[in-house]
Amino acid sequence: MIKTLIFDFGDVFINLNKKATNDGLAKLGVTNLTQEMTDLNIRYEIGQATTAQLLSSYQSWFPNISQDTLQEIWNSILLDFPKYRLDFLKELKTKGDYQLILLSNTNDMHINWIENNVSFYPEFKEQFDQFYLSHEIQLRKPNEDIYEFVLEQNNLTPETCFFVDDTEENTQSASKVGIHSWNILPGKEDVIDLFHINQHLF
Repeated sequence: MIKTLIFDFGDVFINLNKKATNDGLAKLGVTNLTQEMTDLNIRYEIGQATTAQLLSSYQSWFPNISQDTLQEIWNSILLDFPKYRLDFLKELKTKGDYQLILLSNTNDMHINWIENNVSFYPEFKEQFDQFYLSHEIQLRKPNEDIYEFVLEQNNLTPETCFFVDDTEENTQSASKVGIHSWNILPGKEDVIDLFHINQHLF
């Protein structure tokens, strides 16, 4: 019996354009990310590098690009947050049938943008019993230890948990630790159809 719902954030609640950042860099002549850049991005996502360090490093690699432009490109992945998804979440919270947890790979710059551009973000956060962001807990998906962390922190058994994420690698690793998972397809499926699409589990 499912007792806990664990949700990703991007492309589950807030819409993303995952190509936007690379496309923005490409327009400025940056077409290939080096291993050093990729490693820095991961360290930033788990809170082991600050926003200032990230921007300073990128500007040292590409001195012709201003920090303001870099921030704009970095945040271009973030699109709109349809309010009907918040309404769905509020209904879940009101019914009280499930513990609600958010588990997102994200970073300080993206969250700052969301705080400044999504007026109902505080209300969104309030709907969750636990709210885990990778740069705050220093763990990231798809590593299995992030799921084990959530299970341990909340005294959960994996078979009573259901995880929604738009990245197959993430749902596969959650499944490996025994968590039921739904790899949602952005643009084709919507989180508000969770119970309809996964009715065999509910």
